Amino acid sequence: MKSLVAVVLGVLLAGVAAQGKEVKRGRKVSKRQENCAPRQYGYDSVVCVCNATYCDNPGPISSPADATQFTSVISAREGQRFQVNTADKGTAPTDGGTIITLNRTQTRQSIIGFGGAFTDSTALNVYALTAPVVDQFVNTYFSEDGIKYNLCRIPIAGSDCSTRPYSYDDVEGDVDLVNWALEPEDTDYKIPLILKAKAASPGPLLLFGSPWSPPAWMKSNGMFNGSGYLLPEMWQPYSNYFVKFVEAYEAAGADMWGLTTQNEPLSGFDENWGWNTCGWTAEDMRDWIKQSLGPTLEAAGMRRLMLMVDDFNRDTLPWYVQPMLEDPDCANYVDGTAVHWYSDQWVGPEVLDETQELFPDKWLLHTEACQGWDVGGADSVQLGSWERAQDYVFRIIENLNHYTRGWVDWNMALDLMGGPNWANNMLDSPIIVNATADEFYKEPLFYTMGHFSKFVQPGYQYIQSSTTDGDLQTVAFQSVDSSESVLIVLNSGESVKTVSVDDGSGSYVNLDLPVKSLVTLLYKL
Repeated sequence: MKSLVAVVLGVLLAGVAAQGKEVKRGRKVSKRQENCAPRQYGYDSVVCVCNATYCDNPGPISSPADATQFTSVISAREGQRFQVNTADKGTAPTDGGTIITLNRTQTRQSIIGFGGAFTDSTALNVYALTAPVVDQFVNTYFSEDGIKYNLCRIPIAGSDCSTRPYSYDDVEGDVDLVNWALEPEDTDYKIPLILKAKAASPGPLLLFGSPWSPPAWMKSNGMFNGSGYLLPEMWQPYSNYFVKFVEAYEAAGADMWGLTTQNEPLSGFDENWGWNTCGWTAEDMRDWIKQSLGPTLEAAGMRRLMLMVDDFNRDTLPWYVQPMLEDPDCANYVDGTAVHWYSDQWVGPEVLDETQELFPDKWLLHTEACQGWDVGGADSVQLGSWERAQDYVFRIIENLNHYTRGWVDWNMALDLMGGPNWANNMLDSPIIVNATADEFYKEPLFYTMGHFSKFVQPGYQYIQSSTTDGDLQTVAFQSVDSSESVLIVLNSGESVKTVSVDDGSGSYVNLDLPVKSLVTLLYKL
């Protein structure tokens, strides 16, 4: 039988005449690890198809027990998905190869985690599938056999990735929140999916909530979207609203790890902003946290939750968080700064360094990112785009090299159009659901996330890595006890790269990186 790579290469070279034509599945390589069932949709790579009877879960993968060996995990444009190889280390670097240097004396942040968001759109799409396919979805994201997501965001009430704008109390003037209640999106979809994810996860699942908008009647413009801010007289009722959210989710079994104060707070001053938002100046956010939200959470026994501010793009750093974190009464309640990726192509990563240096006791965490946000329409979803995956992983590596402690993707699943989305803000996602066929498609984006989430465990510490080849981007980590190394390398070039990893131990990890590939290297010292 032909190998998976040969099958995929044959399809790519011959060209698939009919869009969506399925490629013959590769052989099963072990009892637990299975190959991608590839399908071509006209982009530069393939998706992997999962249905009720098959899904390509990689199974447990670890570094070799023998310290003289290393394991490489390879995904590439040509069709490889989590291809696992084990080989011996060398006593010298490969002649003519590129050296990647690890400096274990230069360590920085420890990792919190990697994951995605339990949006309404995600849960609605997943539960449009039959029960066996739902289980495949949960296992491929959360289990030991899958990519082990451990850090997930939950919108507090509606967002654009919902079928409607709503809050948990849309009864105008109900300042005592007597009508506050979770909605069917929570009780019938998101919470059941979260509980399945918790049951499948080998370790703790860290959940944090993020609000898009208060009830419209609490805002200056009386709308979920557009330009409007939280009325000062609503500061305390809205703080109580946060407490009720945490209490309700935890009562349902979804224990919370943290909160952000507002999704993209400066969007709430744009009168043309099309979906749920609320405007906050840095000064008002500072005063609300120290006067109302912080004390209210503390009084409810919720200071245990990690509280993050900003939750917006690099172009807000460090100026937006400075008034909050320079005020000791506010900073007392704040644990970190949440960052989005949507301005990364315009604003360099130096602002992350500056923010960390200004406030070394507050961590940085990327809490939202996705592809397709800047194109819209029919191009929002690009099934099988390696180009998008490469761009995505370049930014993940860049931000991890500048102090961020993890990366939370946006929707974990969308439909073929990139929705549903009540504001018509269609997007791409690592998994795309085709409910009519009762199957879902794992995009290259899924595997790029997995190269981090499956191998860089919570608590792993960043170590410095460097190379002279401009086509290569690297980021490296070591386990809590420093016994295991994880090096992630992106080859964005159009040629095979011969590399040797020098970590000062006297042995070398020597291998060839395929064209347009992402490789995770695992080994013990």
